[in-house]
Amino acid sequence: DLIAAGNRIFEVIDSPPEEDKGKTPFPENVDTLTVESLCFRYNAGESYALEDINIEAQKGGIIALVGHSGAGKSTLSLMIPRFYYPDSGKILINGININDFGLKDLRDNISYVSQQVVLFNESIKFNISYGSFEKTDEAIIKAAKSAYAHDFIMGLKDGYDTVVDEAGLRLSGGEKQRILIARAFLKNAPVLILDEATSSLDSGSEKMIQQALFGTPGDPHGLVTGKIVFVIAHRLSTVKKADVICVLEKGRVVERGAHDELISVEGIYKNLLLKQMGN
Repeated sequence: DLIAAGNRIFEVIDSPPEEDKGKTPFPENVDTLTVESLCFRYNAGESYALEDINIEAQKGGIIALVGHSGAGKSTLSLMIPRFYYPDSGKILINGININDFGLKDLRDNISYVSQQVVLFNESIKFNISYGSFEKTDEAIIKAAKSAYAHDFIMGLKDGYDTVVDEAGLRLSGGEKQRILIARAFLKNAPVLILDEATSSLDSGSEKMIQQALFGTPGDPHGLVTGKIVFVIAHRLSTVKKADVICVLEKGRVVERGAHDELISVEGIYKNLLLKQMGN
């Protein structure tokens, strides 16, 4: 086991760095993110995982990506921080191709919250501040409060100094997810990607996460406020707040519109919703 682990470590160490030729300064204010005629396949000769994708996202707006498993939702979201590159087409921020930005600059301006919680064998304070180590303790606590995490953290024996292991075994699923959302609040990046951020939670935890993300009627300032937001979700209750819902099927956008528009027609979105309602 140790030899196998060592081999994997050296594979990572020996991997060439990601290509990064971008020199254009990242804009101070991000107003638009546009996907233009984007096509992508994992390997040459295979069918396209994404084909002719066109999406226009505005600051303060929420774009939801829904569809059956394997439709291409997560693949598309991973192309925004350049984990994959398109075969053709492009992604633009403020009209500038994201390939023109330095990779660090680009990723510093994107927050990614997924259902796969990554925690380190460190304190909760470290886990919240990961990627934003220059932030003060006051800012960390403010981020935790915004993520509805402060109260349960203070209930732990060592508070923010409590050490968790990589699996986060001391924390419930909802608590771990709120740590990730606190991290995103602290980073406060202008582009936010939520990839199934509530899919594995019970209804009580999901309600808290929803409040942290979207705010409440009395305090509408959630994590999504004032950002360009992409939401991927199987639970369609999560995407009802979206300005535009894009339904993907076999790598193509086959339906597009607001929730009320899409349920007024017989289509994939309405069928997905009815199945979740048990109808």
